[in-house]
Amino acid sequence: MITPAQNFLNKQKIPYKTYEYECTTRRDFGHFAAAALGQDEARVFKTILLEHDKKTYITCVVPVTGLISMKNTARLLKLKNVEITDPNTAARVTGYVIGGISPFGQKRRTLTVLDESALQFDEILVSGGRRGFSIGIDPKLLVSALHAVTGDIMEHERED
Repeated sequence: MITPAQNFLNKQKIPYKTYEYECTTRRDFGHFAAAALGQDEARVFKTILLEHDKKTYITCVVPVTGLISMKNTARLLKLKNVEITDPNTAARVTGYVIGGISPFGQKRRTLTVLDESALQFDEILVSGGRRGFSIGIDPKLLVSALHAVTGDIMEHERED
């Protein structure tokens, strides 16, 4: 079954690889995908939907190895604040189930932010639009296809 993410990429003629695995978890989908596929976790990215003022939605694509920083994301987008969207709203806005939200082919167009760490790789893995299905793509192609903003949107431990 072709997902909306694949339809989007196919229509744009963007090359990608597919990776399938049996998803037997109900949480921490990114870490599970990396382990199931035998991939370096730094190359596996999760999709998190944020919102600003309950009307602007932001799709953040971040490595599964870290935590997203609301402050850094808001600053990058020149917004006063952002917060994580509740799971039901995220599913409604994107058209995907939690654990299968792809940055591609979402039901509603959102701002997209890619953590800059992705740019060090020739290929990153993101959700392909359902649990147990990932897409491998050149991060530069993700940026151009989604008109994504890149920057440091991760939490970092402070050295005192």
